[in-house]
Order: sequence, then structure tokens, then C-alpha cells
Amino acid sequence: MKDVTQLHEGWNLRYEDALLPAQVPGCVHSDLLAAGVIPDPFLGLDETEVAWVGRRSWSYVTALGHDSRHERSELVFDGLDTAAEILLDGASLGTTRNMHRVHRFDVTGRTGSLEVRFASAYDEADRVRALTGERPNVYPEPFQYIRKMACSFGWDWGPTVVTAGMWRPVRLEHWSTARLAEVRPLVTVDGTTGRVELHVRAARTASGAGRRLTLRATVAGAVAETSFEGEEAALRIEVAEPELWWPRGYGAQPLYGLDVELLDESGDPLDSWTRRIGFRSVTVDRSADEHGTGFTFVVNGVRIFARGVNWIPDDVLPSRVTPERYRTRLTQAAEANIDLVRVWGGGIYEDDAFYDVCDELGLMVWQDFLFACAAYPEEQPLRGEVEAEARDNVVRLMTHASLVLWNGNNENLWGFRDWDWETPLAGDSWGEGYYLGVLPRIVAESDPTRPYTAGSPWSGSWDHHPNDPRHGTHHSWEVWNRQDYAEYRADVPRFCAEFGWQAPPAFATLRRALPGEELAPDSPGMLHHQKAEDGNGKLNRGIERHFGLPEGDFDRWHYLAQVVQARAVSAGIEHWRSHWPVCAGTVVWQLNDCWPVSSWAAIDGDGRLKPLHHELRRVYADRLLSLVPTEDGPVLALDNQSGVTWRTSVTLRRADADGTVLKEATFELEAAARTVVRLVVPASLLPGTSSSKELLVADADGLRAVHVPVYDKEFAYPEPAYDVRVEPHGDGAAVDVVVTARTLVRDLLLQADRLAPAAAADRGLTTLLPGEEVRIAVTGWSGDDVTDVRRALFSVGAV
Repeated sequence: MKDVTQLHEGWNLRYEDALLPAQVPGCVHSDLLAAGVIPDPFLGLDETEVAWVGRRSWSYVTALGHDSRHERSELVFDGLDTAAEILLDGASLGTTRNMHRVHRFDVTGRTGSLEVRFASAYDEADRVRALTGERPNVYPEPFQYIRKMACSFGWDWGPTVVTAGMWRPVRLEHWSTARLAEVRPLVTVDGTTGRVELHVRAARTASGAGRRLTLRATVAGAVAETSFEGEEAALRIEVAEPELWWPRGYGAQPLYGLDVELLDESGDPLDSWTRRIGFRSVTVDRSADEHGTGFTFVVNGVRIFARGVNWIPDDVLPSRVTPERYRTRLTQAAEANIDLVRVWGGGIYEDDAFYDVCDELGLMVWQDFLFACAAYPEEQPLRGEVEAEARDNVVRLMTHASLVLWNGNNENLWGFRDWDWETPLAGDSWGEGYYLGVLPRIVAESDPTRPYTAGSPWSGSWDHHPNDPRHGTHHSWEVWNRQDYAEYRADVPRFCAEFGWQAPPAFATLRRALPGEELAPDSPGMLHHQKAEDGNGKLNRGIERHFGLPEGDFDRWHYLAQVVQARAVSAGIEHWRSHWPVCAGTVVWQLNDCWPVSSWAAIDGDGRLKPLHHELRRVYADRLLSLVPTEDGPVLALDNQSGVTWRTSVTLRRADADGTVLKEATFELEAAARTVVRLVVPASLLPGTSSSKELLVADADGLRAVHVPVYDKEFAYPEPAYDVRVEPHGDGAAVDVVVTARTLVRDLLLQADRLAPAAAADRGLTTLLPGEEVRIAVTGWSGDDVTDVRRALFSVGAV
């Protein structure tokens, strides 16, 4: 049987004339941090102090010893970041130039001093650029010339921290006769029968060549086997009436263990492989209709409005992301009623632990191939690396039931058309051959059970503009860049795969990341931790449109930026959801952050939830009540994405700013499963289109929607008045902050981290009418001082 030895211990990093202890998996930055050589690049302006690390070469060393009696011993690196040479006693075993591949070297009978030398990623990129020629890029960094995590070189939400190191596990594999080199299970459902079509490739030693081997597979109690003498074998297993895997909210997520064994002529095991699979079918309906060209996920025959978020690497040092951290972050996604996570193309193919959690939680995964925001050369040495990388990762990830889509790139087809690339390219390759040729061919050959799309955005062909909202997937960025968020309602994309609005991180996150700084929107640390072009200008214009800028009051500015972010995203989702099934999904940019930064994230770099996270929980719930503004006034929309009919009484109230109800009516409405009901609000209930004193409130089943016809700064909000008390929570693990309104209180927010850095509240923005009460559960704080609580409470209209 194959014997595996993990090589995690005994490594050292050469630095100057010293050897520093090294962690494997890890990277240069984490080792230098642990040794006290560099400051934390996440704090203050220290990102600039560590820039030198990415511009020099590094070496890791250890002693390699083994006394295996197997015929073959191989040194396996699951991830080398990035351009490396591997030497054993000074003799080269080989070189690598791809962070996203597994590399394997024959060390049979060899021991001694093992060294892994990493060249500067900048030097490697410069070498390749000299071979392929210059290509356009949205950032002044050379990430398209090296197969490395692009956002290592910085992004409009990330720092420039160019890593090097063994970022995934290293091991020795000892084996004889043969081993499993590749296992590809094609999992399908035909009626009530589940099928696993297993394709296997074996590697053999010289003595194992031509010998008869047996392949045996077991799943859900069904067993199949076959014998073969070459390198490849295939077999089929059928499972009667398996339980189907469903996205969260549509059913359960049953997973079945698939066990594969490779046996010799005597029936003795040589190698084994085990994964979990789920039985389900998935397609994307891209049919043409009267609205254009659709893009609708269909799982097990059910059409789905995808409630999605974009995912970036959760740390700019990705080796620090543990399985526990994946589970925490993805659980936070599920708690926000998210059912799809798009793994964005400027990051990494995540660890299997990421996809394992998605399998368990029912989070569909849209997986980008790793190309983003640049023209990519298609010549060698990149072309061969791209093909090998794609095959590696398609085979590795295709076992996961949660994986529902392969996507060729992020914004590069759009970039070619709109970002002035064609003239400087002058006919040079730019990636089209990857997205329309190499990648769909690899998916068709290796994983034909899943759909592929050439890019995001992509209209389906060059017959339409790549970012035409009427066709395929669409990215909506003009609104954030140049307009008011009300402009999200100007169109109905078939599938909005990117849109978003920025806000700063939580207050406690800023205090940790910017120690000693007097916080202001334009203070040095705040500006350094704002990477978007004119990011603060766009934040300020968004606040100014709706509230006016609070001069000299950082706390108020911070709160209002959070409010605008939550309102902007909810405005888009409410509008687009109300147009289901024409619009079949939204994917918010973005779920998470890789460091403490002002960004589009719903969860900040320290893992704290912004108000946007709570707002996503509301607008992504199965049942959504909304008042959607239109040219003819607000429309009441009941969006029911649950599997059962929603029958409810909706109360509509036209009220004065002081809370006096001027007109009230109740409507009995019914929305069938997976449908939307729209009701034109009767004229008698509508506030005047320019009224500064009246608002419309809708309530049903504990859900509330509010419509104010003018900007908040034009509305006659009363000075907010409310009573506050603190009570023990039922189980003693939290306290309840109870707020009772004495006036209209709009978008009340408890920033619990102002009570204690570890404190968290269970709800976000809340609007109360006079006499109403809200109970906010707070964990991580055991105080009872109402004065402290009042300092952490904010609302629209407060001075």
C-alpha cells in the first residue's frame, strides 16, 4: 500500500546569514512576521515597509531522509508560490512557475539537504513579459505574466503583499507497482437512478508496466470493479433512488462516500482514494426569449433565483486560512440566506475544505478560472501552464456537489471590447483563445456534467456586447462609480453577477488596524486602507446625496457610510428580485475582505459583520416584502422564493413624520412558490412625490418595508427619541438591548463593537414607529450601562 509522510516540520528560511524557523504550509511573510523581522503589513502604513520582501529571492531548507522499501519515492508539493527550483544536495530536481498546480519529483533512493529556492515573482514576471511582449492591464502590476494569485499584487480592495513559499502541504509518497494518478467521477442522475462513471489513470513503476490491476469502487453500498493492464480504466456504478443534493433552502444536502481502491493481481491494495459526492443535476438555461438571452441555474429540474456573493481570498496570506476559518466565513454566508458563492478569478482555487463546507451547507459554487482584469498572453511558457493548471483543478474540484459552474475569466472579454485594449494589442493574443478554446475543451473532456461560461460578464457570443444586461451575465459598476444607487432600478439584467457599494470596516477593526490614529475620513491610515480609485470621493458623494456630509464628525460619517452601503445593495436586489424570472440572480460584490480596508465587503477584514450582512439576510430571505420605486410610484412586491405558497395580510400605512397614521389599508395577498406578486399601491396611500413629511410603511408577517419619497436630508425627521434598557438574555450568554421608540426612528443601528471589541449584535438597521420596541441580542459584552449603549446607538436624523 502507498505510504505517505507529511513534511511539515524541520524547515528553515534563509534570511541574510541566519536560518529562521519556517512554517509549512506557510509563506515568507508569515515566517518573517513570526521572527520579528517585519512589521504587520495590515497595521497603519506598514504595508509599504514590507514591499521589499516580494522583490527578492528566498530559500527554504530541510533535511530529507527516508528508508522506504517501496520501488518509488516521490516528493509532492501541493502548492509552490511561485517560481521555484527544487534542489537535493545541490542537484536540481526541477523548476516550477505556477502557484495553482501540484508538482511531483522522483526522489527514489535519494536523501540529503533539500532546498526550495523561490525567485522574486517580479523577476519571473519580467522574464515572461520579455518573451511574450507587453499586454494591457487595469493595475500597474505584472500579474498576468505569472500564474500566481493576481491580488497578491494589490487590488482596489487589497494590499500589495507579494508572497513566496510552500503555501500548501508537502509530503513524500512511497509506492510500488502502481498508484492512482487521477480519479474523475462523473456523477449524474437519470430519473430515480444515480450514476457514477469513474475514469481513472494509473501511474506505474517499471516492474508494474503491463501487469493486470483491479479497480474497485464503492458508493452507497453499491460495488463495481474492473481489471486493466494499461494506464487507464473506467467503470460505472448505479445507485437506486439516491437522495438528491439540493442548494440550501430547496432541500437537504445528502453526501455519499465514494471509495476507490487499486489492487494488484493478488488482490492486495496498492492505493486508495476517498471523497464525498452528491447526486444532482445542474444546467444553466441560456435560452433566447422576448427579453433577450437568459441565464438561469436549474438544479434537479428546479429553476433558481441565485442569491449570491463574490468571494475573494480570505487573507492576502492564503496559507493562514484554516478549515475552521472557512467554516466560520461560509456559515456567515449561509446565515445571510446566501445560496451561491462565486470564487473570483483574481484569487485562488480554494482548499478542498472550502468546497467541503459548501457541500454541507448547500452553497452553490461558481468557480472562475484564474484570469482577471487583464490581457493574458497565450504563448509559451504560459499556455502550457494554463492548460496543466486547468486540468489539475477541474479534476480536483469536480467531486464536489456544490460546484455548479465553471467560468472562464473575470471581465476580460468586456475589457477587450471597452477598455481600449485593441489598439495597444495590435493583433497580439490576449486570452480569447483560453476562454473560447482551451478552457471549454478541458471542461468538456474532464467534467462534462457541469456548464461552462466563457466569462463574467458575457452575453453568450460576440453578437452582443459582452456586458449587455439583456443577455447572459452582467456587471453593474457605473452606479457605484458615477451615479446614485437609485439607478440600479434603470434596467433588469438577466443575471447580475457583480455590483456593490463600499463602506468602511467596523469601528473596532479600524481601532486595531490604525493604532493611535485620530480617525477621520481622510486621515493617513484611512486613506491608506482605501484602495479604490477615488474611493472616499465616491463614499462622500453617496452620503452627500442622501444625508449631507457630517463635517468633523467621524462617528456620524462612519455610520452613514454603512447605511448607504446597505441601502444601495438592497435597492438593487429588491428591484431585480421583483422582476424574477426575467432576472434570475444577483451576486453581490463582495462577501469578505483579505485585510482591514474600506471596501464593498459585508464582512470586514477582522471578520466583523457590517450592517450590509444583516441587510443581505433580509433581502435574500425566502420571503421578501419590498416597496420598489417606479416612475409611477412605489410598487408593493411580495417575492416568495420558498417552496410553499405565501398567504399573508399586508398592512399599508401612510404616516406623518411624527408617526401619525394618515391612511391605512390591509390587503390579503397570495404568492405561489417561487413567484412574485406585484401590487400597485392605491393613490390614497401614496405620499406626495415631493413630500418631506409623509412616508409609506408596509408590514406583513414581521417583515417591514419603508418608502420615503425624498432624500433623507430633505425629510422632516423628528429628533429621534427612544428609551433604552438592558436585560439578561434567556441563556445568560448574551444581554438584550431593548429600545422603545418615542418618535419615528429610522435605521437604528447598535454598533456593538463600540461596547467591546468582541461584542456583536444579532440585527442591523431597524426602523421603528412611535411606541414600537426592538430587542437586540448582544454577545461578547456583559455590561449593563445604558449610557454606554446610547453612545453605541445611531439613527438617521440624530444630531
